[in-house]
Amino acid sequence: MSDLTGLRVLITGAGRGLGRACAEAVVDAGGDVIAVARSAADLDDLAAARPGQIEPWVMDVADSAFHARVAALPRLDGFVNNAGFNRPQPFTQVDVETLDGMLALNVRAAFLTAQAAAKVMVAQGSGVIVNMTSQMGHVGSPGRTVYCLTKHALEGLTKAAAVELAPHGVRVVSLAPTFIETPMTAPMLADEAFGRFVLDRIPLGRVGTAAEVAGACVFLLSPAASLVTGSSLLVDGGWTAQ
Repeated sequence: MSDLTGLRVLITGAGRGLGRACAEAVVDAGGDVIAVARSAADLDDLAAARPGQIEPWVMDVADSAFHARVAALPRLDGFVNNAGFNRPQPFTQVDVETLDGMLALNVRAAFLTAQAAAKVMVAQGSGVIVNMTSQMGHVGSPGRTVYCLTKHALEGLTKAAAVELAPHGVRVVSLAPTFIETPMTAPMLADEAFGRFVLDRIPLGRVGTAAEVAGACVFLLSPAASLVTGSSLLVDGGWTAQ
């Protein structure tokens, strides 16, 4: 039921971290991946790890040329809307550059890319959009007002788009991880006080792995999740259950 054989999946932010883990998991489940990132070196390394099943696109997801290229695809079975970033700052000290940058990538680019993917999927009458959100799309946390804002926005996009696209055979879901061991989170988790703050809030007592998120991603893209749309799959060790 989680077999993705023959499916074509586009993944943004695929060069490293969760995006790369999802790309590798999709290929291992039988799918073919269009991997998008700004780093050619990262994509070359990914393609070498999964030869013949990765189509690398060295592009900026905020670029209109990228959105046009997605919309022009003849077929697209899955889209993992993963590109994004976080720059933690206290609410009263958030600078405009940080606010605008995170809104531009985490919300605007994510919306426009999902819109482009949806055009292809509606035309073919099938497809799955997986918005990579966060547990921070369900709760709040100190120093993360902008990140929470952007991830709550994506959760709203998931619900609205799911309702609108369901009659066209297109599912839209969110995948919401807790803190995961990635290059982006490593410096934050290395701080002893912050690491304790995180672990104290996860009932399972540990942060997650990229493989655990990737496995959930494959499930959401697969026929096993054929009745799942408009909802968010929390891979958070119980953080939001409290």
